[in-house]
Amino acid sequence: MLPPTLSAAAVTVLTTADALEKARLSRAFAAAWREGTITELGHATPPARPARPAKPALCHPKDMPKRGKGQSAANRIALLHAIAHIELNAIDLAWDILARFQHLPDGTPLPIDFHTDWLRVADEEALHFTLVADRLASLGAAYGDLPAHDGLWQASEATAHDLAARLAVVPMVLEARGLDVTPAIIDSLTKAGDAESVAVLHIILRDEVGHVATGRRWFQVAAQTMGQEAGPWWQHLVRTHFKGELKRPFNGMSRDLAGLPSDWYEPLAAN
Repeated sequence: MLPPTLSAAAVTVLTTADALEKARLSRAFAAAWREGTITELGHATPPARPARPAKPALCHPKDMPKRGKGQSAANRIALLHAIAHIELNAIDLAWDILARFQHLPDGTPLPIDFHTDWLRVADEEALHFTLVADRLASLGAAYGDLPAHDGLWQASEATAHDLAARLAVVPMVLEARGLDVTPAIIDSLTKAGDAESVAVLHIILRDEVGHVATGRRWFQVAAQTMGQEAGPWWQHLVRTHFKGELKRPFNGMSRDLAGLPSDWYEPLAAN
């Protein structure tokens, strides 16, 4: 049975622990919105943290075992497992923004386009998780076999009070980082002769450009409602709410495609 509202759908996904079921529900609910089966936004309170399966064990990022740099099957499994964990978090982050935020910073109700955009993101993140999980299965592994870190959700907790801060940090910093590192991962997997994993990573990279662009688009709208100049405000919010560092090298081509100009992020980069 479909939830009666989009907010209820979001809470259903966020409170589903099984990773594959979380992805399946995400795709089903996104399709229901596109097809007009779910039409009402509704109101529902998202959980402080999404439900998670019993495995993997979640560690502090500093306590994570180092992944090998070789191209062995074990190292490729570890890499794909880490990507699966990122994509699972991304599913929940997309649904959380849909459930948690109802208004722009000036109090204006968010337009329908906002919800449609983030539903597309949720749908694509669910596809990514499923593709990576399938690839792990073909290598004799599964999501949950290895430990994972909890840093991604910590960023969401730090911005749970502020839509502009959430947009500044999650799509425009964390997902933008994916644009930077994925080409090198693709190169490594290509050298390993893993064409199947490479094909999955190309899909993820293509879609993530769109996700960063979605964050950039709605951050610009939020800035306009508050009379803020978008670039300096973004830098202020990142300095305030993001505790890590922006690391070089940057994938300038993909960042440009997503609408992130270098004069925004270069001043925040670690030396």
